[in-house]
Amino acid sequence: MKWFRSIFLCVISLCMAGSSIAQQDKMVRVGISQIVEHPSLDATRKGFVDELKDQGYTPLKNIEYDYKNAQNNRAVSVQIARKFVGDRVDLILTISTPSSQDAAAATKEIPILFSAITDPLAAGLVDSLSKPGRNVSGTTDRSPVASQMDLIREILPNAKQLGTIYNPGEVNSVASVKDVKAESAKRGMTLIEAPAPASSSVKTAVETLVGRVDAIHIPTDNTVVLALESVIKVCQENKIPLFAADVESVTRGAMAAVAIDYYRLGRQTGAMAQKILERTANISEMPVEEQKDLLLHLNIGQATKMGVTMPQAVIKRASKIIQ
Repeated sequence: MKWFRSIFLCVISLCMAGSSIAQQDKMVRVGISQIVEHPSLDATRKGFVDELKDQGYTPLKNIEYDYKNAQNNRAVSVQIARKFVGDRVDLILTISTPSSQDAAAATKEIPILFSAITDPLAAGLVDSLSKPGRNVSGTTDRSPVASQMDLIREILPNAKQLGTIYNPGEVNSVASVKDVKAESAKRGMTLIEAPAPASSSVKTAVETLVGRVDAIHIPTDNTVVLALESVIKVCQENKIPLFAADVESVTRGAMAAVAIDYYRLGRQTGAMAQKILERTANISEMPVEEQKDLLLHLNIGQATKMGVTMPQAVIKRASKIIQ
């Protein structure tokens, strides 16, 4: 009987080993829902995929991505979320607040990781930042507003009126503007708001600020950034300094920005995804993470067009300078 028991244990051991190998080789399916094409959001997605690739998740080998972009249409975003649920994907990555809210409404079972969200608590996605309590967690891109207001004050020491353009229908934008209003007031500036509920109304909104503000600050607002070129044009024509809350907008034509690195934020989210996919962490107990490292990007050419001479002290500490 001893030999039979030995053979039995050997067979069980081989089966368990085979199961482990099969688990490693199992194709994982990840649905990615993004609200709109946007350099910061695109960088977040790339960082996420790159991080998982570095952790051994190779497309077409052991992971399959289904990327969908809603093109700033909430009805489409809802359809995307429902599709992922119907497909029974293993994980959903949502990039932006609207995409996250729609996915969370569609499923209470599939793990949802969000990224590039300003205020997940106000968006109703988690019970608390330290312990989400649901099938949803992720990373926040809450803007370093205090640092952004310090930069405006340093470059424009005499600025009194600060303008902002945002979509009041975006929860993340409302939260950002609230922060900007509080922080700008601490520095002796009055915030003048110009709501833009759609990208088609952004140009009209910025035009209402002409002659009323000393500078304009735009939050990480999907609606406004989609029509950023119209804001830049008005600012150039009227010599209004334009500050952004994301560095990609500086490349496109804003004058300056202090912001997080969205690619790194994506990688941070990818690291969280690895733990969920390998079942080493419970998403309901994973704290919402934020990023501490900040970037300072300057566009010297645009500053000149907007009537500003950039202080040397600011130039010296810039992470990137565009001439």
